[in-house]
Amino acid sequence: MLKSDGQIVVETEGDIGKILFLNVEMKKYLNVLMLFWSTALAAELEYRLNFAIAALSSLGSLTGNLFGLFLFYRTGYTFAGWDWEEALVLLGIFTLLQGFAATFLVPNLNRIVDHVQEGTLDFVLLKPISSQFWLSFRTLSPWGLPDLIFATVLIGYAGRRLDLTFSNYLLSLVPLFFGLVSLYSIWFILGATSIWFVKIYNVTEVLRNLLEAGRFPMVAYPTGYRFFFTFIVPVAFLTTVPAEAMLGRTQVIWVVGGGILATGLLIASNLFWRFAMRFYTSASS
Repeated sequence: MLKSDGQIVVETEGDIGKILFLNVEMKKYLNVLMLFWSTALAAELEYRLNFAIAALSSLGSLTGNLFGLFLFYRTGYTFAGWDWEEALVLLGIFTLLQGFAATFLVPNLNRIVDHVQEGTLDFVLLKPISSQFWLSFRTLSPWGLPDLIFATVLIGYAGRRLDLTFSNYLLSLVPLFFGLVSLYSIWFILGATSIWFVKIYNVTEVLRNLLEAGRFPMVAYPTGYRFFFTFIVPVAFLTTVPAEAMLGRTQVIWVVGGGILATGLLIASNLFWRFAMRFYTSASS
C-alpha cells in the first residue's frame, strides 16, 4: 500500500516536473521569438518608403483580383452557390494568405537555400534551439502587412453586406489556422529540399502560382481540377473551407479533414527536415 502510494507520488512529481519544463521551454521560445521580430522590424523600418511601395503593390494586386472576379459576375453569372459578396469573402481569405506568406514565409523559408550555399546553416545547427524554429521565424517582413489590412477590410465589407455575426468569424478561425499551418508545412518541405537542390526558387514560384487557384471557389473548376486542388495541392483547405465556415455552411468533416491534413503536414515537415540533415555536409568539413 505504501509502495503503491509512493509510486503515485513519484509519478505525480514527474508529471509536474515535465509540465514545469515545458513551461520554461515555451517561455524561452516566446522570448526568442519576440527578440527575433523586434530586431527584424527595427531593421526593416529604416526603409519606410518600402512600406508605401508595398501598399501600392498590394492594392494593385487586389484591384486586379477584384477585376478578374468582376468579369465573371458583371453579366449576372455566379459560381454555383456563391453570390458576389460570398466570393468577396473567399478573395479576402486568399489575400490574407498572401499577406501571411509575404510576412512570414518568404523572408524566412526562401533563405534556407542561402544558408546552405553560404555555409551559415552550420551556425544555425549549433544554436541551443530548434533549427526548424530558427529558420522558420528568424525574421519577418512588414511589407506583407498591407495585404493583411486589405484582406481584413474586404472581409469586413463583405461580411457586413451578408449580415455575418461575430460567431461567423470565430467559426472560420479554426479552419483558417489549419490552412496556415498546411501552407507553412508545404513551403518548409520545399525549402528543405535545398539540401539536395540548390535552385528551389522556381519550385516555390510554381507553388505560389498553384495557390492562385484559391482566388475562386472550388466549384468554379472542373471535377478533375477540384480533385487536384483538394487532395494533391490542398488549395481548397486554404481558402474555400475557411470561407464556407465563415459563411456558416461548411461540413464538420471538412474542418476535421483540414486539421488532420495540417497536423500530418507539420509532422512530415519536421521528419523531412531531420531526414534532410542526414545528407547535409557541413561547410567546415
